Amino acid sequence: MKRLLIFMLTFTLLLCPVLSGCSKKADDGKLTPLTLCEVAHSIFYAPQYAAIELGYFKEEGIDLTLFNGSGADNVMTALISGDADIGFMGSEASIYVYREGAEDYAVNFAQLTQRAGNFLVGREADPDFQWSDLIGKKVLGGRKGGMPQMVFEYILRRNGIDPATDLTIDQSIDFGLTAAAFTSNDADYTVEFEPFATGLELEGSGYVVASLGVDSGYVPYTAYSALGSYMDKNPELIQRFTNAIQKGLDYVNSHSAEEIASVIAPQFAETDPDRIAVIIGRYLDQDTWKKNTVFTEESFALLQDILEEAGELTERVPYDQLVNVKYAEEAAK
Repeated sequence: MKRLLIFMLTFTLLLCPVLSGCSKKADDGKLTPLTLCEVAHSIFYAPQYAAIELGYFKEEGIDLTLFNGSGADNVMTALISGDADIGFMGSEASIYVYREGAEDYAVNFAQLTQRAGNFLVGREADPDFQWSDLIGKKVLGGRKGGMPQMVFEYILRRNGIDPATDLTIDQSIDFGLTAAAFTSNDADYTVEFEPFATGLELEGSGYVVASLGVDSGYVPYTAYSALGSYMDKNPELIQRFTNAIQKGLDYVNSHSAEEIASVIAPQFAETDPDRIAVIIGRYLDQDTWKKNTVFTEESFALLQDILEEAGELTERVPYDQLVNVKYAEEAAK
């Protein structure tokens, strides 16, 4: 799986359809074009969309084109191939590529989320849910080696549950399709991002029984990265990009769920604004978004702890090689 990151270069454009809401070219010739490929288009990443809709990227002289990579592997492929200037994904992908021996590897420079953004959905409402309730049950999970699945397993282990033997985790369903599968599947639970978790509740097909973000604690879930060579050639552009993201964080951390929903609604035209507000409220309640974009050494160590526990990392990688905090620290001033 990890080696596919290096070889899937020619397929990126097919995997990253352009999303509306971001201009392809500078209208006035003064903005600098920049291409961003995101791991998923989710309300979980509200600060990024607030920065887009409130014009923060344009304020920083950036003409942003946004792509949905639909998974960290595809985002990293886009980054390596040059189809994307910046990638937004779980930082485990940068560790995998570094461990493969790539000379020009992805360096993380800004962290956005500090909690997991997914929820455990069951067949019935269960206000007294305990993680031990999963023993002997079937759960629709995520891709092996990806942050959603590894954080889920991290929670299970913290609660004395062996992911390999104490329950059945179905990892055969593609990313983004588990909610639809749950409505006709024999699984007892499914792990879902928003808006799928709330969608299952509104349909009466499932009920949120636990937040992985709450029960895992603070984890460095998603961050922005660029190839070292790109960062060396474009330090001012990386700084301006980080400034825009910081402004987005400042906005969501100082406004109500309803105000944020109103701003980012154009990014989710198919979702009712009231529903967006409910979802954002959940994320605000669990302190999802960082106050600044600094990716600390402690957070990076925790990430490697999670990878080691999942059996995805046999040798630790150096923080100062894969994380550059100077842009985040400057943006936070």
